Amino acid sequence: MTTLATTLQMFFSDRLIRQRQVSPNTLQAYRDTLRLLLVFASERYSKVPAKLDIDDLDSPLIGAFLDHLERDRKNSVRTRNARLAAIRSLFRYAALRHPEHAATIERVLAIPPKRFERRLVTYLSEAEIRALLATPNRTTWTGRRDMALFGLAVQTGLRASELIGLRCSDVHLGSGAHVGCNGKGRKERVTPLTSNTVAVLRAWLAERAGQPGDPLFPTQSGRTLSRDALERRLAGYVEDATAVCPSLACKRVTLHVLRHSAAMRLLQAGIDTSVIALWLGHEQIETTQIYLHADLGIKERALAKTAPIETRSGRFRPSDRLLAFLDAL
Repeated sequence: MTTLATTLQMFFSDRLIRQRQVSPNTLQAYRDTLRLLLVFASERYSKVPAKLDIDDLDSPLIGAFLDHLERDRKNSVRTRNARLAAIRSLFRYAALRHPEHAATIERVLAIPPKRFERRLVTYLSEAEIRALLATPNRTTWTGRRDMALFGLAVQTGLRASELIGLRCSDVHLGSGAHVGCNGKGRKERVTPLTSNTVAVLRAWLAERAGQPGDPLFPTQSGRTLSRDALERRLAGYVEDATAVCPSLACKRVTLHVLRHSAAMRLLQAGIDTSVIALWLGHEQIETTQIYLHADLGIKERALAKTAPIETRSGRFRPSDRLLAFLDAL
C-alpha cells in the first residue's frame, strides 16, 4: 500500500476515532469527503485509489476538486468549505508523520476557504408557528406524534439529530420538567419545558408506552425516524398550513428553521444572548449574534431611543471657482 493509503487509514482509526472520539456524523462527513476526493483523483490520473500517493493530491488537484464540487455537483460554498476543512485535517495529520512530503502538504494547507454571502436567518412568526402546529391530524397516531415532535422542536430549539436521538428516559415531566440530550460536540444539555409542552408530552408518553431506552418519536414499526422522513413530513405540513397562513409560502421551512424560531422567540422575550447560547448548545456566544441581525424589532427599538439628527437639506456649493470647476467635471 502507498503512503497515502496507510496514512488515510491511520487518520480515521487513530486520529478521529481513538484520539478525538468524533461523533458518527463527523466521521461520516470526513469519510464522504475523502471518498469523493479519491474518486476524483483516480479518474484524473487513471489510477486505482489504493495506488494514489500524497504527492498526487497536490494543491492544483485539490483546487480542481473544489471547483468540481461547486460546478458539477452544485454544492454550496459552505459545503465546499466543509469539504476543504476535512481535507486540511487529513493533511495536518500527514504533516506529522511524513515530513518528506512537507512541500506538497504546505501548499494544500495554504488553500483558503472561500468567502460567501451571509444571509439573514429564516424563522417563523407566532402566527406561522400556530398554523404549522395545528396542521397534524390529531385523530391519527402519526399526527399526534408529529404534533408532539414539532411542538417540542419549536419550544426547545433542539437540532434534528438531537430530536431523532431522544429516548423515552430523556423526558422528565415532574418538578422542574425538562428534556436532556447529547448535543453537538458530545455536550450534554438540559432544556426546560413549558406547561403546554409538558401536557402534550405526558399524553404522548402515555400513548407511546415505550421502554426507557426506546425512541421517543419512533416510526410505526418502532424504529428510529430518519432525518429525511422528518423533513418530508414537515414539508407536507408546511404546504397544508400555507392555506391558513399564506406568509409560509415565502419561506423555505426546515427543521433548522424551527430551531431558529425557538431562538428568536427567546430573543424577542428579552432573554440575553448568552442564555440563548446555552439554551441552543452553542459553543461560542458569537454564533448567537446572527439572531440579533435578523430581528428588525430590536433595531427599531434602538432607533426609537436615539435623538433625531437635525440637518437641513441642500446641495453643497463650492465658493472657490477652481473647486466649482472640479465639481462640475
